[in-house]
Amino acid sequence: MRQVVCIAAEPWTVLPTRTQQLMSRLENAQVLYFEPPAHRGSDLWKRPGRKLRDQVIVYTLPPMTSPKTPLSLVSHYDATRAVRFLQSKLEKHHFMEPVLWCSSPAGARFLDAIAYRGLVYDCYRDWPRYPESWESELAAEADVAFAASPDLMHHLSSCNGNVTLLPFGCNYPMFAKDDLKKPPLLRDMEGPIFGYTGTFWPDLDLSPLIHLAVSRPDCNIVLIGHDAGCYMLPELIDEPNVHVLGPVEPVDLPDYLCTFDVNLFLLRRGHLYDDVIPPRMFEYLSAGRPIVTMLRPDQVEHFPDVVYAAHSPAEFSLLCSRALEETGIWARDRRREHGKAAAWSLRAQEVNQILESIGLFT
Repeated sequence: MRQVVCIAAEPWTVLPTRTQQLMSRLENAQVLYFEPPAHRGSDLWKRPGRKLRDQVIVYTLPPMTSPKTPLSLVSHYDATRAVRFLQSKLEKHHFMEPVLWCSSPAGARFLDAIAYRGLVYDCYRDWPRYPESWESELAAEADVAFAASPDLMHHLSSCNGNVTLLPFGCNYPMFAKDDLKKPPLLRDMEGPIFGYTGTFWPDLDLSPLIHLAVSRPDCNIVLIGHDAGCYMLPELIDEPNVHVLGPVEPVDLPDYLCTFDVNLFLLRRGHLYDDVIPPRMFEYLSAGRPIVTMLRPDQVEHFPDVVYAAHSPAEFSLLCSRALEETGIWARDRRREHGKAAAWSLRAQEVNQILESIGLFT
């Protein structure tokens, strides 16, 4: 049985993250998944490991000081305790020279703590909260680095010559269905439905939706997701044709995406130069419905054949109307081809093949 130690950037959650999707699909591998450090005062790290998949056991690391906190006796004690904690769990599960998988620069803290047969760094975002030296060390030491976008590949290439593009993915079979029932909350709506799903971050630019709501009063705009303090949301929901549903259960999301006449994708002002394609876009593609998105400055369109891309709120509204007029099944099927190519099963298959080719998986 292959052994993998994962230093994860996020806790194991009900809604699977990128790291969870990949760890769950490693072939013939036992995985010890270490969540980020617990908050100080929490006893999460003292609890037994949680077996959440046949091959995955999850632990929470003990509390640690902030990565950019000046060195002190407390930070030294925290670091020493975390290393001993990690070593004790590897010993408990008889892990001998495992593959070390790091999904954030925090993994650099443990490079000298354990003996490992190979190192993998999966870079899927920028990490401003960590010292640059941590990521540089991690990338330089890695046997292979995966990057979620071309810009991140370029970012890592100065430290490592073995960087592979590995975009985000989606649960394709879950979203590529045509026989889903219309959700009860949408059954009484008359007229076309434009739908947006995602977190309403403070910097989410809702100006395209405000323009759409005013210019198309005959249509419904449905918003699904958690409000994380979006300052433009109150202005948008003042419009009478805007419906705020809040979060929905992940299992119910495909019903909404396949019911919307058009799925909408927006930008965050603080991420205008981020070229990572988020999982939501692949879920939209898998659902097959028309998609209208805003483009970032100087962005190269990722799916120009099947996604309507706008440069301004006015153009966004115009393309929403055009998307409603789409006929035939060619565009739907083509979108699903893009979604199928991004299935997490295929992403994980690529990872397994690469790790086998460089000798980390034997």
